[in-house]
Amino acid sequence: MVNQTIDKLNSMKLRAMEQEYRRQTELPASAALAFDDRLAMIVDSEWLAKANNRLQRFLREANLREPSANLENMNFDPKRKLDKSTIIRLADCAWVKEGKNLIVTGATGVGKTYLISAFGNAACRKSLKVRSYKVNRLLTDLAIGRGDGSYNRLLNDLKKPDLLILDDFGMASLDPGACRDFLEVVDDRHGRKSIAISAQLPVAKWHGVFEDATIADAVLDRLVNSAHRIELRGPSLRPHTPQNEGGDSATE
Repeated sequence: MVNQTIDKLNSMKLRAMEQEYRRQTELPASAALAFDDRLAMIVDSEWLAKANNRLQRFLREANLREPSANLENMNFDPKRKLDKSTIIRLADCAWVKEGKNLIVTGATGVGKTYLISAFGNAACRKSLKVRSYKVNRLLTDLAIGRGDGSYNRLLNDLKKPDLLILDDFGMASLDPGACRDFLEVVDDRHGRKSIAISAQLPVAKWHGVFEDATIADAVLDRLVNSAHRIELRGPSLRPHTPQNEGGDSATE
């Protein structure tokens, strides 16, 4: 009967339950436990396994640039001017559920990408869908999409995640076509879904990134107003080695 039960659990793809049931049958001490306790342990094992699989799927689909980033390991060195109370307040991701935005700015290497990836990780743990892109690559994909017919599909995909992470904004000027594409992305999510964006440039200089001033006004109105802002300071967190003294390709 034990073998039949194991086979049935396996055929139903209840692998965690099967493993816990097998463990209990092989452990004599389990016989001293009440039936309800043993059943609860078996069910809990499957529930935890499915929850973990779901989280791993969310993290995989998020495509975070820093997959291991998490808020628990955040560096609060006073030189960074990173307010711990602000991070704690935003860690529950209520701002994502409310459709608010997050803006992280700072010089190269101060940890902008790590921080927005950590918020992406936190959102995944809240069962919120996340997608992460480098701004220039995303705009290139959208430009290609205009030519191969995938443009509308790409825009629709960008509407879906609860949190859209846009990394490295302002690394290059946006020509009129890129301006329009960026506005489409921001406008589709405005007031409904959240955007977390990182940039080396302070927000006051963002207007100059857009070659079309009218679109710049529209984007900044939708993206910046009422957004949570974090400005990182301090020295670069990147390791100083002979190989990267002249520049480092490590994530910010």
